[in-house]
Amino acid sequence: MNKYEISNKIEKFAPLDTQEKWDCSGWIVDIKDKTDINKVMYTLTVTDDIINQAINQNCDMIISHHPLFYVPLNYKCINIYCAHTNMDKAEGGTTDVLIENLGFKKTRNEDFVRVVELDTPTTLGELRKKLIEISPNLRYINNSNRNDDYTIKTIGFCAGSGSEFINTTNTDAFVTGDLKFHTALESKQIVFDIGHFESEIFIKNVFKKIVNIENGVFADEKSPFI
Repeated sequence: MNKYEISNKIEKFAPLDTQEKWDCSGWIVDIKDKTDINKVMYTLTVTDDIINQAINQNCDMIISHHPLFYVPLNYKCINIYCAHTNMDKAEGGTTDVLIENLGFKKTRNEDFVRVVELDTPTTLGELRKKLIEISPNLRYINNSNRNDDYTIKTIGFCAGSGSEFINTTNTDAFVTGDLKFHTALESKQIVFDIGHFESEIFIKNVFKKIVNIENGVFADEKSPFI
């Protein structure tokens, strides 16, 4: 498959012009004389290890969620394409696939934030148990000391770093990653920090579905936090 056919598929799903101004989505490394792609590696973040994995598995292209704002010289041996904030905003993108994997159904979009209004309310304790299934190192904020029987009818979601959106949605709980200390300290809302990695890792499945190439592999990667 031609690599520009691949990038066009991704950009049709998540248009580049929807990315944030500071973002660097699109071609990170575009090797002009390597346009035919036989094997793709899907990853969350490009690192030295991911580059080595791709080379060792004879991949011609890496598709990542996180961009590289600085590209090391040794990375320039392979095509690298990323879809970051444009994929976060896209219908069916980063936060949507997180919600889907948790077994919930999105009700509405609020830019980066998605809101779930439950047909059948759950409890704080049950929600925590569900989130622990994908995030064993779950942290959460409950400054109002609500007990596990507290009723949860609405949940806000923002995969990745969504601290800035806490308290912007009128929901009973909020789920994100990378929660900052002072934001947590001041929050009036119940907030779950499931981890940046855990909140975004499902986007690799979206990439695979969009690209739909026979030879596509997932990078072997894990959260840096133990």
